[in-house]
Amino acid sequence: MSNNDLVYTTYINTTPEKLWAAITNPEFTRQYWGGNANVSEWKTGADWKHVDMNTPGKVHHVGKVLECSPPSRLVLSWFTPGKEDDTSRVTFDITPVEGLVRLDVTHDQFIPDSQMAKNVSKGWPAVIASMKTYLETGKGIDIMAIFKGGCGSSQAA
Repeated sequence: MSNNDLVYTTYINTTPEKLWAAITNPEFTRQYWGGNANVSEWKTGADWKHVDMNTPGKVHHVGKVLECSPPSRLVLSWFTPGKEDDTSRVTFDITPVEGLVRLDVTHDQFIPDSQMAKNVSKGWPAVIASMKTYLETGKGIDIMAIFKGGCGSSQAA
């Protein structure tokens, strides 16, 4: 691990299968990620994109599925379209623990002075909190209100 890796851990009252679906199913993703959806075939080597479902044609992030082992591990390359020189990697590790699920999200392999690192360092805490809330209550938090309030940009995570 380098000192600019971003690592977030939370425990969620759910199953690994439900958490996997929350990360990979576009209908689930948009419920807690500000109307945005992760879209892919979810196979190693496939393309993936983070699509704004409220603005037709708008895509915030794209990349490749580097590793896909449902329901325990998903690894993605990650960049903003047109900014391939600022590519990084996101890893979702899902582990059952005593009737809960531990989620570790690691965003790493940033280039020096990465704008992406600055954006996602503010975005991931809101996204992960909203995902946890959604899985435990059925309703995500309004992360776009958090970003508008100065905690991050609309491009965050």
